[in-house]
Amino acid sequence: QVQLVESGGGLVQPGGSLRLSCAASEFTVNYYAIGWFRQAPGKVREGIACIVGKDSSTHYADSVKGRFTISRENAKNTVYLQVGNLKPEDTAVYYCAAQPNSGSWCGLSSFEYDYWGQGTRVTVSS
Repeated sequence: QVQLVESGGGLVQPGGSLRLSCAASEFTVNYYAIGWFRQAPGKVREGIACIVGKDSSTHYADSVKGRFTISRENAKNTVYLQVGNLKPEDTAVYYCAAQPNSGSWCGLSSFEYDYWGQGTRVTVSS
């Protein structure tokens, strides 16, 4: 059974950074598209980054481009999201998701992913 476990969230001051992890089991991440999503209170879930393919192609939402970096460590079967220059509006529960994908392009829509983790909370506040 495909499983995804996020970790690394917490309370951070504005301008700070965190590294979120998405550990996968029962499948190999480099044969899947892995996406990171977030959902703030009262808002719809937003796709923010994804990674796919043997060349680790990436795709970012404009809202995080230049501040967030997605990466993949095949040996640990884990995908990371480095989140930097955090703002209060980045406060949300962050989820990773997976979908089998043998291509080189990944999307940021929730409906494109069948497998989801339980989320990790990021709070940006002084």
